[in-house]
Amino acid sequence: MIPTVVWGTGNVGRAAVRAVDAHPDLTLAAVLVHDPAKVGVDAGELAGMDRALGVAATDDVAAVLAARPRAVVYAASGDLRPDEALDDVVRAVRGGAAVVTPALYPLYDQRGAPPEFRDPVLAAVAEGGGSLFVSGVDPGWGNDVLPLLVSGLGSTIEAVRCQEIFDYSTYDQEASVRDLIGMGHPMDYEPLMLAPSVPTMVWGGQIRLMARALDVRIDEIRETMARHPLDETVHTRTMGEFAAGTQGAVRFEVQGIVDGVPRIVIEHVTRIHPSCAPHWPTPPDGGDGAHKVIVEGRPRIEVTVEATDEGENRSAGGNATAVGRLVNALDWLVSAEPGLYDALDVPLRPAAGRLGRK
Repeated sequence: MIPTVVWGTGNVGRAAVRAVDAHPDLTLAAVLVHDPAKVGVDAGELAGMDRALGVAATDDVAAVLAARPRAVVYAASGDLRPDEALDDVVRAVRGGAAVVTPALYPLYDQRGAPPEFRDPVLAAVAEGGGSLFVSGVDPGWGNDVLPLLVSGLGSTIEAVRCQEIFDYSTYDQEASVRDLIGMGHPMDYEPLMLAPSVPTMVWGGQIRLMARALDVRIDEIRETMARHPLDETVHTRTMGEFAAGTQGAVRFEVQGIVDGVPRIVIEHVTRIHPSCAPHWPTPPDGGDGAHKVIVEGRPRIEVTVEATDEGENRSAGGNATAVGRLVNALDWLVSAEPGLYDALDVPLRPAAGRLGRK
C-alpha cells in the first residue's frame, strides 16, 4: 500500500479523499487543511462520506512531510496563490513524494512550461527523487487524452474541439467564481481570469500538448471572449444572490491556429444559472454540466461525457473525474523513474481491482 496525503479539502480535496480511499493500492496517511475549524475533524466527514476513515485532519505541514509519504494529492487552489502552490508542491517533491495536482496551469505541458515553474520542480526531482504530474480540473482528460483517443478513430481530421459546459450555481469556491471569473459583478468589471492572454496562460499548454501529439505546428494561439448579463436576480445554494444586470455567463475559446485556421480549440461555456444565455450551448439533457469532444472530419465524431457526484451534482462529477485521473496515476508515478510528467507520459489505465468495490 502506498501512503498518500491529501492536501486540501475543498471541491477537489473532498473527491480526492474518496478516490484515495477507494483505490486498492493507496492508503490515506494524512489530510492537510488550512482552516482551523477543520483541524481534528475526521477525513470521512470532511469528504462527505457516510463513515469515518480514522484520519484526523491536521494543519502541521512539516510533520506530515517529515513522515515522507510516498504520494501527495495537492488539492489546494493555485488560482489566487500560484507562487505559494508551487512552493508547496516543490517541497513535497523534494521530500521524495510522487505528487499530482491540478493547481499549476503552466505545467499542463511541462516541456513548454516557463522556466520559473519548470526549473524549481526539476531541481526538487534531482534533489529528493520525487515526481510531479499536473492535469486540469476542468477536467484535464477532456483536453488531452480523450480528444487524442477520439482523433484516432477517424480517417481525416479538420479540427478538434474540447468543450466544457458548466453551471457554477452548485460550486463551492465563491472567491474564484465571483472575483476571478466575474460572476455577479457589473459588466464593466474586468475579472482576472478573462483578461486578455490569461485564458492562453491557463489552457495554452493543453493546446500545445495536443498539437505535439497530433504532430502539427501551432502558428499562434488566439482567444475569443463573450459575456452575458443576468436578466433577473438568481439565488444559489452555495454562494447566495447574483443580481440582475450583473455578469451571469461567459463563453470563450482558446484556439490553436494552424495555417491560419483554428484547428485545436478549447471552449468554455459557464453560467451562474441555467436561465442565462440560453442561446449558447447547453448540456444535452438540460442538466448542469457536460464535457464534449468534437472531431470535425470524416467521420465527424462527437462524444459527450456527463458525470455526477455528491448526489446528482454534475459540477462535483467533473471534479471527481479530474481527480480520478490524478489519483489513479499515483501508483504508476511511484513505480516510474523520478521526473516531471504530463498527460502524454502518464497512461490512462483500467480501474483494476475496483469493479464492484465500494
